[in-house]
Amino acid sequence: MRVARTTARPRQPLFVVLMWFGSAAMLIPAAHGYAVEAIREAQTFLGGALLFLIGSGIVALALRGRRPDESAFSQLATLLAAFVVLPLAFALPFWIAQPQGTLFDAWFEMVSSFTTTGATLYDPARLPDTLHVWRAVVGWLGGLLVWIAAMAVFAPLSLGGFEVRASVGRRDMATRFAQVTRTAGPYERLDRYFTRLAPIYTSLTLALWLGLILSGQSPFHGFVHALSVMATSGISASGGLGGAGGSVLGEVLILGFLVLALSRRTYSWGLPGESGQKLRDDHEFRLGMLILGLSASTLFVRHWIGSDDGADPANAFAALWGGLFTAASFLTTLGLESRYWSSATLWSGLETPGLVLIGLAIFGGGIGTTAGGVKLLRVHALYHHGRREIERLVHPNSVGGQGPEARRIRREGAMIAWVFFMLFAMSIAALMLAVTLTGVDFEGAMVLAVAAVTNCGPLARIGAEVPIPWSEVPEAARAVLAAGMVLGRLELLAIIALLNPDLWRG
Repeated sequence: MRVARTTARPRQPLFVVLMWFGSAAMLIPAAHGYAVEAIREAQTFLGGALLFLIGSGIVALALRGRRPDESAFSQLATLLAAFVVLPLAFALPFWIAQPQGTLFDAWFEMVSSFTTTGATLYDPARLPDTLHVWRAVVGWLGGLLVWIAAMAVFAPLSLGGFEVRASVGRRDMATRFAQVTRTAGPYERLDRYFTRLAPIYTSLTLALWLGLILSGQSPFHGFVHALSVMATSGISASGGLGGAGGSVLGEVLILGFLVLALSRRTYSWGLPGESGQKLRDDHEFRLGMLILGLSASTLFVRHWIGSDDGADPANAFAALWGGLFTAASFLTTLGLESRYWSSATLWSGLETPGLVLIGLAIFGGGIGTTAGGVKLLRVHALYHHGRREIERLVHPNSVGGQGPEARRIRREGAMIAWVFFMLFAMSIAALMLAVTLTGVDFEGAMVLAVAAVTNCGPLARIGAEVPIPWSEVPEAARAVLAAGMVLGRLELLAIIALLNPDLWRG
């Protein structure tokens, strides 16, 4: 028996709507340019906004009255096109306003920003402030799109990490979103989640901006970092938090906002299918806090053992805080290091291994968040499955408890998590192979591939033994890595779903 769906009025395709938002967002750097008297940059972005608003308006008139395709294939294909084609529109005013570099360089910069990767080809000190604003705004828009698409597209399709909680057989994650997926089409879901999530996303950004200003950062640097933290893009106009001024209170505030990237329940508790569980009981949040505690403690003990003045409380606190903040930053794939990160090295004389940061970025944050990586729910499923298997070795006749959902995560959830982990590893291996063919050495190819797939661009600068400037990476390798950024943002399971013939027929 098929359930009737509500009738929705004809509306514009999602890609056209995204073009409208992108065009309107160009007014922000235009306003900034006029405010700081950067007339050339301001006129460039104002002209770009008018050009793309008119162009998308013509497309909207041509498609007026047509009902857009609401199939699963159309939803995923639109998201793929958004992360590949929209950055080209974002890159045009950036390229015109920035005389250095080519159009491909500008496109790579915008792909990196829109996928919240934060890999940049330009020296932050030499790039005009208006272009830094545009990079941060594009990254912020990408983070908002990820929030909405996770709840409106990936959750009903059991993708993006939500497949771990899917039931056996024909029952899937849609049963937890029954009212939404059975009575509303995808465009109605997008409208509903946009009206609920966009105000939350915007309000939190403004609150963080105000807090960073009060902590001592300038309004410009505070604005860029606020947008960067909310989207976990790692974009900075000063090359990091240390060059933006301010005090340690700014890092404390940022660390509090990084909780949003550990679990979707921090912002989606009132949405359908996401109520009834407290944050402290959430598997992802608890696992994320455990990983942070172990990582920070291990780094601190390592430096404390190697130090000559281990009893100095000031150096000890600086090393502990630097390790905690930086570990949280890379676990959520933000990639901004603490201003005290180098204090631990000065204290003990030991270099902090970049492999630790690479491992944290691979773990990633929560599903339905802006963080990249494997995602904590998949790690949780694999951990509990392994623990259960060890219990069965000791007590073969034991019965696993904790309810039907826990058993489902330990069985089917762990299986699909393991499949994704293997696909994730194969993606990194394939990217490494392709990058090494362009002339990059093995270690550099490994770091760059992980940085691209985990959407954590700053790994190239901090995670490698010798910092790898993205501008020195061959152009062919950057094209491959840009594809890896899109792959990491949408995840390989969604790309594979696009190849499913059932979606084409649908």
